[in-house]
Amino acid sequence: MYIGTQPPLRRIAFVGSALKDLRDFPQTARRDAGQQLDQLQRGLEPDDWKPISTVGKGAREIRLHDETGAYRVIYVARLAHAIYVLHCFQKKSQKTSRPDLELAEKRYRELMKEQEK
Repeated sequence: MYIGTQPPLRRIAFVGSALKDLRDFPQTARRDAGQQLDQLQRGLEPDDWKPISTVGKGAREIRLHDETGAYRVIYVARLAHAIYVLHCFQKKSQKTSRPDLELAEKRYRELMKEQEK
């Protein structure tokens, strides 16, 4: 039993078009992504994730599956201010496409430059 107030939820910040891209997911995948991001906000790990070090230090991807395919949410949770969602996309092949990785890497670099200010 939890006594006292619950710790505040961590803020989620979407970088670039990540929020629009997430909203374009089919309803089931969008709902699953929301539940996984809620877990992150509460300090828990997503159900299915893996580190994605090619994007940058501390970058991870949430892996989602529904009847229409596989979806990914790439994020960074190691920064103090928020959980930053870098990129959301449908995975269409076994290997993550180079353009998706490059976009996430670019947004990661921009985020790190902003954090240095």
